[in-house]
Amino acid sequence: MAKRALFEMDKRLLWKFLINMGYRGVRSVQKHKARMKKGEYFPPFLYISIINSCNLRCQGCWVDVAHEESKIEVEAMNKLINEAKEVGNSFFGILGGEPFMHPELFEILESHPDCYFQIFTNGQFITDEVAKRLRAVGNVTPLISVEGSEIVSDERRGRKGVYSKTMRGLEAALDNKLITGVCTSLCQSNYEELLNEAWLDKLIEMGVMYAWFHVYRPVGPVMHAELALTPDQQLQARRFVVEMRAKKPIAIVDAYYDGNGEALCPAATGMSHHINPWGDIEPCPIVQFAKESIHDDRHIRETFAQSEFLKDFRQTAAEATRGCIVLERPDLLKELVDRHGAKDSTARKTAMAELESMESLPSQYRPGTEIPEKSLAYRLVKKLWFNDFGTYARAANGSNGNG
Repeated sequence: MAKRALFEMDKRLLWKFLINMGYRGVRSVQKHKARMKKGEYFPPFLYISIINSCNLRCQGCWVDVAHEESKIEVEAMNKLINEAKEVGNSFFGILGGEPFMHPELFEILESHPDCYFQIFTNGQFITDEVAKRLRAVGNVTPLISVEGSEIVSDERRGRKGVYSKTMRGLEAALDNKLITGVCTSLCQSNYEELLNEAWLDKLIEMGVMYAWFHVYRPVGPVMHAELALTPDQQLQARRFVVEMRAKKPIAIVDAYYDGNGEALCPAATGMSHHINPWGDIEPCPIVQFAKESIHDDRHIRETFAQSEFLKDFRQTAAEATRGCIVLERPDLLKELVDRHGAKDSTARKTAMAELESMESLPSQYRPGTEIPEKSLAYRLVKKLWFNDFGTYARAANGSNGNG
C-alpha cells in the first residue's frame, strides 16, 4: 500500500492528504478525547448533506430527493466549517442527494485549503474537466458508489445505464490521479458480486486507493427490508474485510468495529453527527429528527455542547446496544424523540410513521462473534484513534461522560 501511494499518487495530493486528513485529523481526534475527559463535547468529524437533489432514485433512499431543492448556502457552510476549525476539526464528509449538483460546491472546497473533504457521490457528474478542477483544489477525495453490475446497478439506482456512467466518472477521477475510493452498500442483490477478491483486484488494477463496504440499512419511506443482510452475512462481510486488510494493497474503511472486533456506533460514541440540507443537526443520517440547527445564533461548538437531545441519544444508544439503535431498538428511538419533542427533519414529514412501522432487525452487534483485526497497522490506528473511547463502559455505569 505504501508503494502504491508513493508511485501511483500525485505527490501534491498525497501531501495534502497526509497533512489535512492525516496530521490534522489525528489532532482533531486527540482534541475530542481531551474534551471528553473534561465532560465537554464536539464531534471530531462532521458529515454534511449539502443538497437534497439527486439525479438517481435508489432503492431504500431516505433523502427527499424528489422534493423541492434545498441546499446549504455558501455563507452558512463557510460559517459552519470555520467554527468547526476553531474547535480543531479538519475533515468533513460531504453528502447529498448528489453533492455535485450543488452549484457552489467548488467555491466551498476552494475556500478551505486547510481542510480535507470526502465527497460521497454516484460519480456521474465527474467529467475530465471536473476531475481536473478537483485535482487543482487538492483537498478532496471522491468516494464513488458502485452498487453492482450493470443489471443490478440499474435496479438499485432506479435508472438505466447507471453502471457505465458511474464507471466513466470513476475513470475520469483516476485518470487525473485523484485519491479515489469506491463504496458499496452491501445488500442481497450485490453481496456475492462485490464482496470478493476479484472485485478488489479490479479496483487495485484501476488505481482505486480505498474501498468502503457499508451495510444496507432498511429505513426511509420505502424500506426494502428484503434487501437487508442476514446476521451471518454481516459476519462474513466483517471477516472478509479483516482478511483483505491484511492481504491486499488497498485501504478498506469500516465504521462499525474497533481493533478487537467489538461493534460500535460512531454516533453513539460521539465520533460524528450529521447535518441535513436544511441545516438540521441529526444524530446520524438515518435518524431524521432534530432539535438544533446550524442556523442557530450560537457558535457551532455551543450548539453541540448544549444539545440535550444529542447527549441523550448518545447515552440511550450506548446503554441499549453496541450496534445500531435504529435497527435494533426503534421503540427506544421513538421514546427519545417524544421525550425531547424533536421535530421531523425531513421534507416528507413521515419520519415518525416510518419509525413506528419498523420492526427490530439485527445490526453489527453480535456478542461472542468478534473478529479482531489481523493487520497490525489497522489495530494500532484503531487503538489510538478509532474506538469507543470508553463510551460503552460509561454507559454501563450510568453516564456517557459527555457533559
